[in-house]
Amino acid sequence: MTNNIYQFHATLNNGQEIKFEDYAGKVLLIVNTASKCGFTPQYEGLQEIYAQYQEQGLMVLGFPCDQFGHQEPGSDSEIEQFCSLKFNVKFPLFKKIEVNGDNTHPLYAHLKTAAPGILRSKGIKWNFTKFLVDKHGNVTKRYASTTKPAELSGDIEALLNEA
Repeated sequence: MTNNIYQFHATLNNGQEIKFEDYAGKVLLIVNTASKCGFTPQYEGLQEIYAQYQEQGLMVLGFPCDQFGHQEPGSDSEIEQFCSLKFNVKFPLFKKIEVNGDNTHPLYAHLKTAAPGILRSKGIKWNFTKFLVDKHGNVTKRYASTTKPAELSGDIEALLNEA
């Protein structure tokens, strides 16, 4: 099994299938999101860093998930409308997925193995867990829900500036 994420694919909330190999050469910030969570205001910060670094090659990818306190009950279209109207989100949002358990999306199974949490834990603890992926598709770092998007700027810039 290859170490990078380019073997995976996922479906955008509009139904379009995305192959992660299409993101080769980009730095990715992959986040499991929710609309009714205490961390939901992070959508604003995610959009800000996306706007700041998009032209340099950053993609923020949002994966709505309803596994934590039923905090993402909406349909894919309701989620998109909420994110657009409330936070002016322009980065890609995918169809709602599961990040833990028997139905874990294959991408998230890989992310959790490549960058385990505290005490090598593989599980996602809550909404807005973030994974940073370099230009070669390698998972470089995992951030807790409590880490604000603005705090990632240094790590993002370092990856964007790599040859």
